[in-house]
Amino acid sequence: MNEINNLSQETIYLGGGCFWCTEAVFDRVRGVMDVQSGYANGHVKNPSYEQICEGTTGHAEVVRLVFDPQIIGLRQLLEIFFATHDPTTLNRQGNDVGTQYRSGIYFLDALQAEVARGVIAELAPEAGGPIVTEVLPLESYWPAEDYHQDYFRQHPEQGYCAFVVSPKVQKFRKSFSQWMKPDA
Repeated sequence: MNEINNLSQETIYLGGGCFWCTEAVFDRVRGVMDVQSGYANGHVKNPSYEQICEGTTGHAEVVRLVFDPQIIGLRQLLEIFFATHDPTTLNRQGNDVGTQYRSGIYFLDALQAEVARGVIAELAPEAGGPIVTEVLPLESYWPAEDYHQDYFRQHPEQGYCAFVVSPKVQKFRKSFSQWMKPDA
């Protein structure tokens, strides 16, 4: 059974602003096996959150998604991704401003890149502005500190979680109920 599970999993890295928001949404998606907050495509090895916040490391806040493509495809994941953040704002999501909050899809192979570019092309006419999501190969990835993992689940009443993360989770629940995990 373990061999079958290993054969039917894929990984993609998505940056949709603050990783707390992105992680909270994808934790609830059926077919997503693991979500980890981290930092992608910067030039500093094993950066700290404080370094990322300075905006000088080149990293984006991302989530690493491990998913079962036999349950949910990359296309559906990207539709959820684009519906739960604003891909038309460069280097910001709401009040979170800086290059670390850029919208990005960091792929592992040519097929992922093709799917990402195809979804962007389809969504562009309805986006309300140019989609600025970067689509780049993953060059580096570092997991975020432990206290960032499962942040929303652990701190749902914290101000940022209540006023920023929770509405994104509610939007997912309303718009994509067919993809919700039973326990979400």
